[in-house]
Amino acid sequence: MRIPAHSVCTAIRDDIVTGVHGRGSRLTEELLARRYGVSRVPVREALRTLEAEGFVVTRRHAGACVAEPTEQEAADLLETRTLLEPLGASRAARRRTEAHLKVLRGLVRLGQERARQGNSEDLRSLDGWFHETLAQAAGSPSLTAMLTQLRHKIAWMYVVEASAGSVECWAEHGAIVDAVARGDGERARALMTLHTERSTPAHRLRFVSGGERAERVRKSQRPVNMPSLRY
Repeated sequence: MRIPAHSVCTAIRDDIVTGVHGRGSRLTEELLARRYGVSRVPVREALRTLEAEGFVVTRRHAGACVAEPTEQEAADLLETRTLLEPLGASRAARRRTEAHLKVLRGLVRLGQERARQGNSEDLRSLDGWFHETLAQAAGSPSLTAMLTQLRHKIAWMYVVEASAGSVECWAEHGAIVDAVARGDGERARALMTLHTERSTPAHRLRFVSGGERAERVRKSQRPVNMPSLRY
């Protein structure tokens, strides 16, 4: 059975984000095809997509390599997040469905419960699902795609400290959902702006100048058809 290129792309992206493929390392079609158990065709398509997203660069005499973002590029991502996340929340207040609200409220309840228990591992995933669902509720595929890509790249470049799992963070999530449920776009925008500004200081770069990583990431191999990581 032919595995679609988007599944290969997701697998390679996830492995870049988690550090399996280190910054600056070569990405040869042959080795990637062997690793993910696919032909070179979907690998080639996936690398083109990842290059367009900024995860991969093509270098003369080296071919495809994992990109090495600068500290300024990383800082720009957080600034972009403070602009796009509030826009998404504002649009979600006007375009959300009852299904979106049901999921968002369920995530808030679960997040608040896990925050009280101090279960940080679950909270990282729940936080990602919350923001992903809110982006989908905006009813704009292009905006949703940009926000999703932005979260992936931020997760690649930054370690987020405990704020994503704090009780206060999930109280903010709950207030945003309340504004979205009332259809109050301006309130949702303002609350999301405050939320992103408060969470920004909790982001710590994974790398230092020169592209060296500041932390070691455990390398593990996983099949292409496993669920993708969410951020």
